[in-house]
Amino acid sequence: QVQLVESGGGLVQAGGSLRLSCAASGRTFSSYAMGWFRQAPGKEREFVAGVSWSGGSTYYADSVKGRFTIFRDNAKNTVDLQMNSLKPEDTAVYYCAADQWGSAYVAEYDYWGQGTQVTVSS
Repeated sequence: QVQLVESGGGLVQAGGSLRLSCAASGRTFSSYAMGWFRQAPGKEREFVAGVSWSGGSTYYADSVKGRFTIFRDNAKNTVDLQMNSLKPEDTAVYYCAADQWGSAYVAEYDYWGQGTQVTVSS
């Protein structure tokens, strides 16, 4: 089992940057693919970025490609999301999640954090 705790959210102006971090507990962290998702008010939860168990493969939603970067450190049991050139439409609660195989689909993920709020002002 994996427990996930996100941190790093906050309020930032459009064009600014934030770095989210997800700390995982559990000895099997390195065997899971990890993903970041977000959910804006009144909208469904959507995929943002994913990384394979080794960190060798990453994939992104089209809306964040070129602006966001996901990376993991298996020695520290963390997965971070660096967010640059933020836009007001990036405002949402951001969640990290663990999945055994790696996917862009919410339903495929087994473990979720509690989320961290990101607000981008115009």
